[in-house]
Order: sequence, then structure tokens, then C-alpha cells
Amino acid sequence: MKTSTGFAARGILGALILLAFSGTPLSAAGVPSAVEESSRIPFTQRYQAVHHGGVVRAANSSITCRTAKSTAPASCSSVKTGADGTNGDFDMFYIDEDDDANTYNSSRAELALPKSSRVTYARLYWGGNLRVGEQKPPKDNGRILITEPGGKYKEVLADTQIAHRDTDGSDAFQASADVTPLVSQSGSGLYTVTQINVAMGHSRVGSWGGWTLLVAYENSAEPLRHISIWDGFETLDAERKSHDLTLSGLRIPARATGRAGFVSYDGDRGVSGDAVNVVADQGKTFGLTSSTNPATDVMNSTITGPGNPMKRQPAHVNTLGYDSDVFDISPALASGGSRLNFTFSAENLGYFLGVLFVQADTRR
Repeated sequence: MKTSTGFAARGILGALILLAFSGTPLSAAGVPSAVEESSRIPFTQRYQAVHHGGVVRAANSSITCRTAKSTAPASCSSVKTGADGTNGDFDMFYIDEDDDANTYNSSRAELALPKSSRVTYARLYWGGNLRVGEQKPPKDNGRILITEPGGKYKEVLADTQIAHRDTDGSDAFQASADVTPLVSQSGSGLYTVTQINVAMGHSRVGSWGGWTLLVAYENSAEPLRHISIWDGFETLDAERKSHDLTLSGLRIPARATGRAGFVSYDGDRGVSGDAVNVVADQGKTFGLTSSTNPATDVMNSTITGPGNPMKRQPAHVNTLGYDSDVFDISPALASGGSRLNFTFSAENLGYFLGVLFVQADTRR
């Protein structure tokens, strides 16, 4: 039986994104024009379902390096292709892949749904740093533009509380909106997101920003799975070194397979201490790692996952402060279980954690 929670269950914006096809902003009666902001938002379950299918995503960064400062360990061109380097090492400038003179940042990524899939839920997350060499106004945090494959820009407005934390030299935010009707109608292909409220320039903290489109789908050819999307905004740093998130009420069989992913901001590539561990019930703890994400530097400015690389424009390897990664968690599911506990830990400089999403084999 399929279940859902949060805005997905209440359907606050349901089919309202269809208004955007006529040029009307995505908004609704009962949703305030100025969405409330908070410096910390505890993680809660945004969407949950049990059905044959899974979760896919499209994601990209919105800003990158332009010129290196004197302390930079590598050139900007080398960093874009994967060399170590952080956003504080460079003067940062907007990525702008479209041909529209009215937009100042834009990037693209391909959403690849398996054939014959039906979209059950789609949510767009975006965020960045408002203060670097310039200061961007927070009033623009909750608005972006998106184009579906072959479409035109449509305005999307945040439909839930916006995270906004101004501290320690950064002015960080994350916003999100339900875009299920748009993705259900448009399906697979190249999506473009623009006008994310990100500041350019140089500071000790540096600039970062990006977006992730998460899509849950049904597909009768795939295993029965438990699908869960959680979001919030938690700061991990020297004062708060770790944070735990627990998914309960699961029915994971032995020898199950699964994946987990997250979205985070301002992780520093080449600085060890960021890790994510997962354990099912009282089983063996498994540290998330891959060929592109070392176990001790998981928040390393990458957009990666199992399988073929996501098609992105541009496809920078080091995204300089934006992480949207997916990991195989099958080793942690080998004995089955009813709970999954994720422990996020940080080095002293830390990062902002925004989203966790999971798919795991299940039984009725």
C-alpha cells in the first residue's frame, strides 16, 4: 500500500504547477507569498511509498571558479576536471548555459527515468550562499525558473519553510517545491534550472550553489521497494560534529539491495573528516564510499552515483561546494531489518545537510 507524508500527502500544491504553463507563477491560496524562513529545520519525512520502482534525480551546480587566488592549490581549469580545491580558493562566477540574456545563472542535467515508469512524486531542491563578494537579497531565496525538455521557462515558488542561516561568514539557504505535475507530464530529458539566488566573488568561506530534482517512480519491472525522502537543514561543524537520522517501520528482507543519497552544501574537497555511516537494526555499520567519494571525505563537492554518469551541462567534476550523491547501501542491508540509522559526521569546517533519500528492497 502506498503512503505519503508532508506536503505530498496534504497536496497543497498538487496540480498547481500546471498554472505555470500559462505563465502564472506556481503558488496557491493558503500558501503565503513570503514563505517563513528558519536558521535550522529539523529533518522530517517529506515522502514515503512502498511500490515497485525507485528514485532517480537530476542535479547540477550553479556557480564555479573563474580565477585562482594566491593560496589556490591548483588552477581553475584543473579543479573543474577534478583536482583538489575549495570555493574559498577562487573568485567564483555564475554558470550560465542558456542563451537567455535575462538570466544570470543556469545549468542543465538529464533526468533518466526507466522505460515505462510512472512518476509518483517529484520535488526540486535549490540552495546557495548569498554573501561572498556581493550580498544577494534573501527575498529571492524562494523563487527559481525551470524548463522541462523542449519547454520554456516557468516560475517555481517554494511551497514550504525556507532554510536560511546567516553565520560564520556565510549566508546559506535551501528552498524546495513540489513539481510532480510538470515532471509527470514531461518525463525524461534535459531540465534547466536558472536564477538560483547565489552570490559571486571571493571570500574566505567561498560561494556555492546548486539544485537537485528528486523523482520517485513506479515500474512493474523493478523490485518492490520502500522509498523515502527526508529534508531539513542541519549545520554540522566543530560545535556539532554529528547528526543522526533514523528510518523506522521498514520490512527489509535478508540479502536486500538499496541505495541512499543526500544533498549538502559547502563540503570541502580534499579536507578529511566528513563521513556518513549507515546501520540496519543492530547489524554491522557500513561507511558510505565510492570510487569518487572517499569514506573520510564524502562531502567532497561531487554529483555522482552508481551506474552511468549523469549527463550535465556543464559536467564539472569538482562542483566547489555542492554535493548531490547516491551510494549503494546493499552491504548494510545483507541481514535485513526494520530500521536504518544514518550518522552524518563533519570535520571542523563542516557543511549544511539538506536532503536524504533512500530506496530499499522490501516485502509486503
